[in-house]
Amino acid sequence: MDYRKLGTGGLEVSAVGLGCLAMTGAYGPADDAECAALIQQGLRLGLTLIDTADFYGDGRNEELVGRAIAGHRDRVALATRGGLRAESPGGPPKVLDGRPEYLRTACEASLRRLGVDHIDLYYLGRVDPKVPVEDSVGALAGLVAEGKIRHIGLSEASADEIRRGHATHPVTALQSEFSLWERHVEEEILPTTRELGIGFVAHTPLGKGFLTRTLAEPGQLRPGDIRLNHPRFQGESFRCNAELAAELDVAVADTGLSASRLALAWLLAQGDDVVPIPGTRSGDHLAANLSAAGIRPSAELVERLSGLVPPERVTGPRVALRR
Repeated sequence: MDYRKLGTGGLEVSAVGLGCLAMTGAYGPADDAECAALIQQGLRLGLTLIDTADFYGDGRNEELVGRAIAGHRDRVALATRGGLRAESPGGPPKVLDGRPEYLRTACEASLRRLGVDHIDLYYLGRVDPKVPVEDSVGALAGLVAEGKIRHIGLSEASADEIRRGHATHPVTALQSEFSLWERHVEEEILPTTRELGIGFVAHTPLGKGFLTRTLAEPGQLRPGDIRLNHPRFQGESFRCNAELAAELDVAVADTGLSASRLALAWLLAQGDDVVPIPGTRSGDHLAANLSAAGIRPSAELVERLSGLVPPERVTGPRVALRR
C-alpha cells in the first residue's frame, strides 16, 4: 500500500481509503459482523483511512466502525463528520446545523459511539448557510485545542467557504465527489485546495456502482437502496449511464485491468493530494480497490480515460444534500 499526506499538518493515510456508508443499510441490508470483518481485512492489507459519519444509520455506522477497530486504533486514521441532523429521531439527515454548540455535542457523541478518545479527521459535514463558516470551524478549532480531534476537514464546501474556513484554522482535507464520472471540482475547487495546501478526499469515486459494472438494470436495486431516489439511476438516465459504463469496460479491455481499478488509478494520478474512499461490502472488491494504489497509468492512458467518460455524457444531475 502507498501512503499520502493530507494537508500540511502531518496526517498520513493510505492512498486508497474505505467509505463505510454501505455498511448500515444505505444500499440495502448489511450484516454487521461481515462488515466489521471487512474493515479488519482492509487493515491487514494496509488500509488506514476509514471514513464514517454520525448520520450514517443514525449513529449505528460509527458504532460498527468502533467495534471493528477496537484493538487496532494505532493503525487507523479515523474520519467522521458532523453538522447534519435529522428533523426527527431516526429520520434521514435533512437539517444542516453548523452551530458551535451543536458541533461540540455531535463530536462528543461520535467519540462515545466510536469508543475512542480522539478523531483523526473531523469534517464539517456541510456548511450551514445560517451559520458563518468561520464560527463552525472556530468551534472545531476549540475541539482540536482540547485534543478531541486532530485535524479539521470540510465537506462539499465552495471555494469561498474553503478559503474562509482555512483562514480561521488550517483545514487538512476537503471531501467532495470526484471521479471519472463527476468532475465538477476541477474548475475551481481543486485549484483552491491546492493553492492552500489542503488535501482532497474523493467520495463516490466509482459512481455509486456504475463504474464497477455490477449494475445492468434498475431492477437490481433492492428496497432501501438510496440509489432508487437518485436521478442518475432513473429510467432513461440509467439506460444512458449503463451504456456509457459498458463502453468504458470494452474500451479498456486491452489494459487487462477492470474499469473500476482504472477509475481509481485515474483519480490517484490526478495528484498526490487526492485520496479516493470507495465503499464496498465485498472482500474481493476491497482487495481490488486497495490494489489500485499500485497501478501506475501512463500519461497517455490517463488522458485516454478522461476522454472515454466525457462529463457531458453522464446523464442526470448529481445529488448533494441540500444547502
